[in-house]
Amino acid sequence: MNRPICVGITGASGAVYAVRLLEVLRATGQDVELSISPSGADVIRQELNRDIDLDGFRAEQLLTDGSADSKDALAVKSHRAGRISYHHWQDFMAPMASGSFLTGGMVICPCSGTTLSAVASGGANNLIQRAAEVHLKERRKLVLVPRETPLSLPQIENMRRVTQAGAVVLPASPGWYQGVTDVSDLVNFIVARICDQLGVEQSVTKRWGGK
Repeated sequence: MNRPICVGITGASGAVYAVRLLEVLRATGQDVELSISPSGADVIRQELNRDIDLDGFRAEQLLTDGSADSKDALAVKSHRAGRISYHHWQDFMAPMASGSFLTGGMVICPCSGTTLSAVASGGANNLIQRAAEVHLKERRKLVLVPRETPLSLPQIENMRRVTQAGAVVLPASPGWYQGVTDVSDLVNFIVARICDQLGVEQSVTKRWGGK
C-alpha cells in the first residue's frame, strides 16, 4: 500500500485547487492526512460557498459533489477510494507532526504567504507548518503551491530559501497548451503537476506529445 500523502490547505486564494487535488488523490486510491487552517476554511467559504467545521470536520463538507467518482476525475481506476484522515490545525500530537510517521510526501495547496514565511524560517505555529518542517528535516518531498501575484521581494526570498532547503515551489500558474475549454482544465493542469511531483499516477490532463 502507498504511504499517505499529507495535504495542508491554508489561506491563499485558490481553494478549488485543493478540493480537486483531494478528489483526484482519493479517486486514485491514495490515502491522505489532511489539515486545514482557519484562514484556509475562510477562503473555502468565500470562494466555494462551503462551510467547514474545523472542530468536527467530515470529508463530505468539502467534497460534496461526488465528482471524484465521475469519468473525468481520473484515468487510473483504483480498487478502493483513498481514505482521508483529518487532523485539527492545533493538534501537534497528530501523526504528521512526527518524522517517525512515514509518508509519501506533503503538499500545501494553496500555500499562503504567511505559511511560506513560516516554512522558510523554520518557525512552526500550527500543524501544517510543523508537518512541512518534518518533511524538510526527513528529506521527503514537500510541494508548496503559492498563488499570490505579484510577489514581494521577501516572498521571492522565502521561495529561494525553501527551495534550497529541499522543497518544490509549484506556483498555481496553469499552462494553456493542452487545449483549454473551461476553467476545470486549468485547475486539472496544476493538480496533475502536483501529483507528478508526489509520484501519484494520474492522467487528468494530456501530456506534451501525448495523444
